[in-house]
Amino acid sequence: MIYTGGMEITAEQYDKIKDVLPAQRGNVEIDNITFLNALLYIAENGCKWRALPERFGKWNTVYRRLDRWAKNGVIEKLFDKMRKERILTAKTDLTALVPRGVKVRPDAAKKRSSSRSKAARRPGGKNSPDRRR
Repeated sequence: MIYTGGMEITAEQYDKIKDVLPAQRGNVEIDNITFLNALLYIAENGCKWRALPERFGKWNTVYRRLDRWAKNGVIEKLFDKMRKERILTAKTDLTALVPRGVKVRPDAAKKRSSSRSKAARRPGGKNSPDRRR
């Protein structure tokens, strides 16, 4: 399947916002404009990172750069500049894009019993089947 539409930044638009982006150094797999278009694709389609089309580069490369830029405040400045230049007119919820690790204790996934279900287990409790109505 070939992606043929949606939000994409043009070279002209990129020239208006590139001053807020870090300089690319070293052996970079994808350029900044491709990276930005990958972010817009994720935001528009709500797809999983691993479902990012190959034309945007490796999903993990995009994900790592987003994480690094988010931690350094670049993403927030970028989206502010994009709104200021009217490249992006919608209010974007960055929490949907920015990767954040959530640490959960192993026992946190266990189902906790509520006070209501405890009452049901007690003989003669409020919701107990033995209680006469």
